[in-house]
Amino acid sequence: MASTILKSPSLADSVQAVPHSRIRELAEIAFRMEGVLKLYFGESNQPTPDYIKDAAAAALRNGYTFYTENAGLLSLREALAAHYARTQGVTLDPRKEIVVTASGVQALNVVIRCVLDPGDEAIVLTPAWPNGASIVAMSNAKPVEIPHPLVGERYEIDWAALEAAVSGKTKLLVYTSPSNPLGWVATDEDQTRLLEFCRRHGLWLLADEVYDRLWYETEEPGTPVPSILRKATRDDAVIVVHSFSKSYCMTGWRIGWVIARADLAAKATQLNEFIISHAPSFTQKAAETALADGEPEIRAMLQRLKANRDFCMDALSRMPRVTVPRPEGAFYLFPKIDGLNDSFAFCRGLLTETRVGLAPGVAFGAGGEGSIRICYAADRTILEPAMERLHGFLDKL
Repeated sequence: MASTILKSPSLADSVQAVPHSRIRELAEIAFRMEGVLKLYFGESNQPTPDYIKDAAAAALRNGYTFYTENAGLLSLREALAAHYARTQGVTLDPRKEIVVTASGVQALNVVIRCVLDPGDEAIVLTPAWPNGASIVAMSNAKPVEIPHPLVGERYEIDWAALEAAVSGKTKLLVYTSPSNPLGWVATDEDQTRLLEFCRRHGLWLLADEVYDRLWYETEEPGTPVPSILRKATRDDAVIVVHSFSKSYCMTGWRIGWVIARADLAAKATQLNEFIISHAPSFTQKAAETALADGEPEIRAMLQRLKANRDFCMDALSRMPRVTVPRPEGAFYLFPKIDGLNDSFAFCRGLLTETRVGLAPGVAFGAGGEGSIRICYAADRTILEPAMERLHGFLDKL
């Protein structure tokens, strides 16, 4: 009797094409090691403040353990609308224009699914956190990366390259301000030109504003970077994604939000059902407390972050072959190392030899190779030995 040859099914081509996160790849090595100074992830080593944890515990005791609306608790969406009115001078409809998500990553996921069909293209300004471009690829679309050039001591937008990148398949432009990993912040003129560019070409404009509270170029600590929402009308094809992770030290809580035109917000709400249903109910109540009571904590954190930035900038200025622009926001440095052409190998060697974990520049897309990313949100007991060991490693090279 002839044997039957069974054909084994393969994974989808679209997911096979999504590259592994080089940050996670390095972190997985570090997870197997002891005593690593962890500066590769975008988070502080400071725990979530007690007032937020207490609010979550109270919410659990008060029965916030059931399903909520797909768009999230109305009370949280109303708190977010009040927050934008207070900090940005923007009026939003909490029932039609705000959707709560289970993290900033999920916010990106759901809105990109809303605007891209298979075969479409999305322009992504890079170096950038890789998840945006990877989610575009997971949607069977093509990310087109346009790197920020360094002009003098500041990163800029390459407007000529942007124009050249637009094709009949382009549907979306993605940018991050303040930038992870550059610390670049879009100027008022940048925002105007980006909005006009997308209006002219009929594109959706997606702004990742997760780091908007972490801005150093202001006289009043805690003042947010002006949102693109200040310039957009409510009919513009503009999307903002955000998260509680960075400003409120809530990385592990996985709660974020989307602000968008009413039609996209409605569709994102519907799709939430099939992706996550909704963000956890008790974390939504804790997020309300973060918005209500978090301003003193944010101001204190900004003072600490600015001091950390300046300490690391000073340390890097003494290291051989290193140049780095002063970041205007977020909590990263992206130093360029002369002659470096394999940042992953550099970071792997640094990790195994010195127990210092940094993120390789290649992880952040076009324009990232040759640099490394340092998260300076950790406290000084971690940053000081990390900078000393990095200096010694570079001296040896």
